[in-house]
Amino acid sequence: MGCASAGYPFGVTSNCYGKIGAFSHKVQLFGADFPRHVEFPRTILYPSSASTISSNEIVTQICSLPGSGAFFPEESSTPILDLVESPMHLKNLSLKELKQLSDEIRLELSSIMLKTRKSFKASLAVAELTVAIHHVFHAPVDKILWDAVEQTYAHKILTGRRALVHTVQRNGLSGSTSRPESEYDPFGAGHGCNSVSAGLGMAIARDLKGKRDRIVTIISNGTTMAGQVYEAMGNAGYFDINMVVILNDSRHSLHPKIEEGPKTSITALSSTLSKLQSSKSFRRFREVAKDVTKRIGMHELAAKVDEYARGMVGPLGATLFEELGLYYIGPVDGHNLEDLIFVLQQVASLDSMGPVLVHVITEENRGVENNTKLEGEDKQLGGMSSSIDLAPRMHRRTYSDCFVEALVMEAEKDKDIVTVHAGMHMETSFELFRERFPDKFFDVGMAEQHAVTFSAGLSRGGLKPFCIIPSTFLQRAYDQVVHDVDRQRIPVRFAITSAGLVGSDGPMQCGAFDITYMSCLPNMIVMAPSNEDELANMVATAAGIDDRPVCFRYPRGAIVGMDHFTCSGMAIEIGKGKVLAEGKDVALLGYGSMVQNCLKAQSLLSKLGIEVTVADARFCKPLDIKLLRQLCENHSFLITVEEGSIGGFGSHVAQFFSLDGQLDGKIKWRPIVLPDNYIEHASPSEQLAIAGLTGHHIAATALSLLGRNREALHFMC
Repeated sequence: MGCASAGYPFGVTSNCYGKIGAFSHKVQLFGADFPRHVEFPRTILYPSSASTISSNEIVTQICSLPGSGAFFPEESSTPILDLVESPMHLKNLSLKELKQLSDEIRLELSSIMLKTRKSFKASLAVAELTVAIHHVFHAPVDKILWDAVEQTYAHKILTGRRALVHTVQRNGLSGSTSRPESEYDPFGAGHGCNSVSAGLGMAIARDLKGKRDRIVTIISNGTTMAGQVYEAMGNAGYFDINMVVILNDSRHSLHPKIEEGPKTSITALSSTLSKLQSSKSFRRFREVAKDVTKRIGMHELAAKVDEYARGMVGPLGATLFEELGLYYIGPVDGHNLEDLIFVLQQVASLDSMGPVLVHVITEENRGVENNTKLEGEDKQLGGMSSSIDLAPRMHRRTYSDCFVEALVMEAEKDKDIVTVHAGMHMETSFELFRERFPDKFFDVGMAEQHAVTFSAGLSRGGLKPFCIIPSTFLQRAYDQVVHDVDRQRIPVRFAITSAGLVGSDGPMQCGAFDITYMSCLPNMIVMAPSNEDELANMVATAAGIDDRPVCFRYPRGAIVGMDHFTCSGMAIEIGKGKVLAEGKDVALLGYGSMVQNCLKAQSLLSKLGIEVTVADARFCKPLDIKLLRQLCENHSFLITVEEGSIGGFGSHVAQFFSLDGQLDGKIKWRPIVLPDNYIEHASPSEQLAIAGLTGHHIAATALSLLGRNREALHFMC
C-alpha cells in the first residue's frame, strides 16, 4: 500500500492499480481546484501469484482544464507496457497483446532515444525477441545472459527498470547488465563474447547441483568475431550440456559493401523448416537415427548425409555450429513473434539433448525508419549505435579528429604507414583515413588479439602499422602485446584511444589500466600527450621509431583548443619532458591530459600567492631523469598527477626516487591517481570530481603539503 501526492496548481497523479472507488486502474488527475496536498492510496493489481493482463485494462489520464468542471480521458500510448512490472506479467498475454507490447517497447525506446540523445537501435531490433524470451522462459529462475550491452534495454524495461532507462547516461541505471542492480541479470555483460562461457559454467553448475533451470545466452553477429565465443561453443558441444544460444543476426559486417553480398533470407520454407528442426519429435527421431546407424556401422555415412542435407536447406555457415557440437535451428524471423515463440517453446521443452543454437534475423532500423529526425541524427554518426551519444554533428573537435589528421599527414609522407583498428565500434573520425587510404586501413572488429599479432606481422613484412584500440579493449589482447610484440621488439605503434574516464560509458569502457600494464613491459616506449599539438608530435615520433614497440594514449572528448587545426607533427626526443611554468613553492608534474588540470591548479594557487612549477612529463617510460632531479633540487614539494590506476606513472617516479635517494632528502612527494575502485557512469566533470583529479583537488593537495589545511578544505567544498 502506498500513496502519491502533488501540489496545486499542477494537479495530482495517483498510481492506483485495481478498482478504487470510481476510478479503475491507473488514474492521473489534473485540476486547478485541488488543495495543496492530496493523497490517494495505491494498491497493487498483481499479488504474488501470476494474474492475467487484458488489453482492455487501459491506463488513462483524467484531465481537467483550469476553471472548468469537466473531465476528459486521455489514453496512454503504452497501455500494455504500463501494466507490466515484471516478466511474470507476460505469461498470459495473447499473441496480439505481445505484438502490441513489442511495439510499445519500441515506441518507449525511441522516445527515450530522442530525449537522452543516446542510441538504443540495437535494443529496438530485439524488441520482439526480448518479449518472446521473457514470455517463454521463467526469469530469474531461468538464467538469461546477454552478450552485448546495447541489446539489453528492452530487457531492462521488462524487468522493472523502465522508469530508470532515461537515467542511463549519468547517476542512474547502469549501462551494462549488473548483478547488484537486478536479479534478472545473472551475469554482467561487458565487451561482448562472454555470455556463452559464463552460461556454460552456470549450466554445468546446475547439473552438478541437480537443478533444472534453463540457461539462455544471446549473442550478436558482432561478437562472433571474437574467438572466445567459438572456444565456449566448442566446449559446450564437447560436454553436450543442455543450454540455448540465440544468435541475434542484425546483418552487421565489416565489409563496406555488405549490400552487394549474400544475405540470409527468411521465406515460408525456411520458417517451416526452422519449426520442424526445433520440434521435439524431429529431434528425438534424429537421436534415434544416430543410435541405429552407430549400431549397424553406418554412422559416419549418415552423419555426412545429415550434414549435407542441413547445409542445403540452411544458410551459409550453418554447418559451422554443427561442427562445434551445437544443434542449429534457423533462420528465424526475429520480428515474427509467432515463429519466435513456437521455436523457443520447443527448445525450452527439450531436456538433455545438448546445446542448441537458434539463428534469429533482425533489423536494427526496425521502427526507426519513419522517424526522420532520429534517422537523420543517426546518419550523422555513420550508423553507429551503442553507447555513443546522439550529439549533433556540429561539435568541438575531438582528440580522435586530430589524431587521424596527423596520421594522414604522416601517411602521405611515408607510404609504409598502415592502420589496424579493433574494438566494438569505430569512431567516425577514422573514416578520413579509410577514405584517403582504403587499401591501408584494416578494421578487424572485436578481434583485438588478432589485431595485435596481425600488426606484428605487418611490421615484420616491412610496413609501419599503427594499431588503434581503445584502452579497455586492449586489455583483451595483453598476451599478444607481451609475446608477439614486446618480447620480440617488433615496432608496432599502439594508439590507445578512450584513455582514462569516459563519462556515460562508466567503468565498462573506462581506460584506467593501460599506463600500468604497458609501462611494465621491458621494451615498450610509453608516452601521453597533454594537448592536440603534443598528440601530433607523438604520431610523428611513433612513425620514426623502428627498433621497438611504442604506445601513446589520448582521452575521449574535445581538444584543449577551440578552433584548432592540426599541423604536421615534429618528432620528440625520446624520454624528454618539458617545463611549462616555473615557480619556487610547489612542483606539479602532470602526465597526459592531467597536465591541463595542473595548469588550472597553478592558476588557483597563484591567486593565493603560491608560485607553482608545472611540468609535462610526456613519457612514462623512459622517464626524464634529468627533469625529475631538477624538480627535486628546486622544490620541497612535488605532486605527480595522472588519469590512471595505481602502478602507473607515479609508481615509476617513486621507483626512481627510491633508487636515486631523492626521498632521503628534503623533497615531499605525493601521487594523485585514480582511486582503487570503479567509477560509475556520470558526466566527465562529475567523474573527475569523484576521482579527485580536478584542478581544485590538485590545488587542495598542494595546500595540504604546505600546511594550509583550512584553505585546502575550502577548495574541496
